[in-house]
Amino acid sequence: MEEKSFKEQNIVIQNREKTVVTGVEDILSFDDELVIMQTNLGMLTIKGQELKMNKLNLDNSELIIEGKTCAIAYSDAVDGNKKQGFMSKLFK
Repeated sequence: MEEKSFKEQNIVIQNREKTVVTGVEDILSFDDELVIMQTNLGMLTIKGQELKMNKLNLDNSELIIEGKTCAIAYSDAVDGNKKQGFMSKLFK
């Protein structure tokens, strides 16, 4: 039997007002302008205005954010050192 070698993640943005992210493992930071989360494909940062966490379900790995989305960016981190890798990049 062959195993899946990739992890699925979806990001759906509806009219830049509602963002649904699947594959969420942990929320590292959240305020009304910035969301930083660990996903199954790496660190994900969402920047915006008036961001509100509408729904977080870590059992289903789903996050729903409402507010204006301005930017989305991934940053790769080495497994086992994910948080330190992100923070060291931030403070270089």
